[in-house]
Amino acid sequence: MAHLEPWLAVGVLLSTAATDAVYVMFNAAVSSQRRLPAATWSSVWYLLSAFAVISYTKNWVYVCFAAVGSWIGAYVSMTVLRQAKGPRGPEAV
Repeated sequence: MAHLEPWLAVGVLLSTAATDAVYVMFNAAVSSQRRLPAATWSSVWYLLSAFAVISYTKNWVYVCFAAVGSWIGAYVSMTVLRQAKGPRGPEAV
């Protein structure tokens, strides 16, 4: 197994979480047909993805951290969007 740098792993996890959160916000803006927010979120999405891609392509182990960060980002951003819309009922879990 290749050498793992803990701070780089944390950086990949956090940048991927942020990237996925921004991706969800981008999709929400597109779904709402809001052009300016969609364009802004799109540009931020591409800027954030650069760190994770460059970091984990040198060592496959970082892909695991990217996957975890991606899950965290999507889950947290969907939670925020869900709270912004208000309670829906038991079927919306």
